[in-house]
Amino acid sequence: MKSIDKQELINLNYRKQFAIEPTKNYIDGTWVTSSVINKNINPSDTSDIVASFYEATKEDVNISIEAAVNIQDEWAKSSIALREKILNEIGDKLLSNKDYYGEIISREAGKPLKEATDEVVKSADFFFYFAAEAIRSRGTYMDSPRQNVDIEVIKEPVGVVALITPWNYPLAIPAWKIAPALAFGNSIVFKPSNTTPTIAYILAKIIDSTELPKGVFNLVIGQGSVIGETITSSKHIDALSFTGSVDVGKSIARDSIKNMIKLQLEMGSKNSLIVLDDANVDEAVSAAIKGSYNATGQKCTSSSKLIVTQGIYEEFLTKMKEEMKKLVIGNSLDKDTQIGPAISKKQLKQNVSYIELGKKEGATLVCGGEVLKRDTDGYYFSPALFTDGKSKMRLNQEEIFGPIACIIKVKDYEEALAVLNDTEFGLSGGIMTKDLTKAMDFKHNAKVGNIMINLPTAGMDNHVPFGGRKSSSFGSREKSFSASDFYTTTKTAYIKY
Repeated sequence: MKSIDKQELINLNYRKQFAIEPTKNYIDGTWVTSSVINKNINPSDTSDIVASFYEATKEDVNISIEAAVNIQDEWAKSSIALREKILNEIGDKLLSNKDYYGEIISREAGKPLKEATDEVVKSADFFFYFAAEAIRSRGTYMDSPRQNVDIEVIKEPVGVVALITPWNYPLAIPAWKIAPALAFGNSIVFKPSNTTPTIAYILAKIIDSTELPKGVFNLVIGQGSVIGETITSSKHIDALSFTGSVDVGKSIARDSIKNMIKLQLEMGSKNSLIVLDDANVDEAVSAAIKGSYNATGQKCTSSSKLIVTQGIYEEFLTKMKEEMKKLVIGNSLDKDTQIGPAISKKQLKQNVSYIELGKKEGATLVCGGEVLKRDTDGYYFSPALFTDGKSKMRLNQEEIFGPIACIIKVKDYEEALAVLNDTEFGLSGGIMTKDLTKAMDFKHNAKVGNIMINLPTAGMDNHVPFGGRKSSSFGSREKSFSASDFYTTTKTAYIKY
C-alpha cells in the first residue's frame, strides 16, 4: 500500500471535509443552474477541485436586473430597523463559521489560512458597520434666506446597483460593496470573479437565509464579457461599482456612459515605499516585506517600487535579502506557509514574464523570481527582488500583481518623491523616516489616495475612506461614511409654510 505523506493527507481530508454542491446562481430568490458548468481549482493543489459552478447567461442577467427593478421601490421604503437586523445577521453568520469559510477562501484563492480567516472577520465587520449606518439619520435641515421657507436635504437610495468584484479579496471586497448597498436601500446584481465563485456562493446562501425580500440581492456567476456587457448596456441599472483592471474599468466607463450610469471604479496601481537615510532599517525592511510580498503581492496596495536613498541603501538591501530567504512559500493550507501560490497559471506566467522583462530592461535580479515545486502541484513562485531600477522601466510603471519588487536608489527625499509620483497611478504610497518635516511634506505632496507613514503600503482599516487618484480610481470613495456618496442620491426639498 502506498504511503501518504503529511501534506497529501491534509489535502485529502480538506477535499472530503469541504466539498460542496455545485455553485448556482441566485436570481429573484431562486437558485438557478445553466447548461454551462466549470470547475474551480485550488491553486495550491491543482488536483483539488474546490467546486464546480454554473455560468449565468445573458438572459439570467436580464432576469436578475428585472427582479431588482421590480423590488426596488419596496426595498427603498423598507424599515431601517429591518436593514439593520439583516446586516447584523449576515455578520453574525459569517463569524459563526469563520474557520470553515476561511478554509474555503484558502483553497480557492491560495491565501494562507490565517490571512483567509482574517478576511472573513474583516468582512463580517463591514456588515456590522453598515448595520449601524443603516439607522443613522442622513437628512439635514437648512435655513433659507426667505421667510417661512424650510429646506430639507434628503438622502435616498440610488436604485438598482451592479457590483463587479475581483478574486484577490473574494469576500472582503464584495462585503464592502454589498453591505452599504443594502444599508442605504438599494437592490443588487452581484457578479464575483470566475476564479473565486465559491465564497461568493456561500455569502449568497447566508443572505438567502435572512429576511431580505426576494429580488433585492441577485448573484450571477459567469464570463465578464457576457455579464459585464449586459449590465453596462442595460437602461435599468442606476449605479455600478467595479474593482478590477484599468482596461476593463475604462471599457465599463465607455459603455456605461451611454445610459448615464453612476460609476465607482477602483482599478490599477503602482505603489511605492520610500526609505530615507534616517529610517529605522529593521522597521523599513519589515514594512517592505509585508507591503511587497504578503498576499503573494496580489493586493492593489502592494508596494512593488522600493525607493531608497543612497545613505541607507546597502544596509537595507542586505537585510531585505536576509529576510526574504526566511519566507516560507507553500500550500495555503499548511499552517507554516507565509506566501501562497499565484492565483492561476495565467498569473504565474505573468510573474515569470515580468522577471524576464526586468532583466531585459537592465535591472538586476538579486533574489527569487523562480517557479517552485512543492509536495502538491500548484502555481508556486519565489518572491523576487530587483535592484538597479530606473523609474521609466516598464517594470516600475506597470502593475505586476505578483510578489515582485524593484529597488530604485535615489540621492535624497526630493528625488524619491518625484519617483513615487512618476506613474499614471495614485492609490497608496508610504515613507519610512523619523523626520517630521519630510513626513508632513510627503503627506501633502504624494499624489496618492492613501498615505502610509512608517507603515507598509498595504493594510487599510474598515472605517475610513478608500480610493486613489489618477488611473487608480474614478468616482466617490469606498467604505466608511464615504459609501453613502455612491449608494445614495441627494434630493433638496423647499417647504413654504
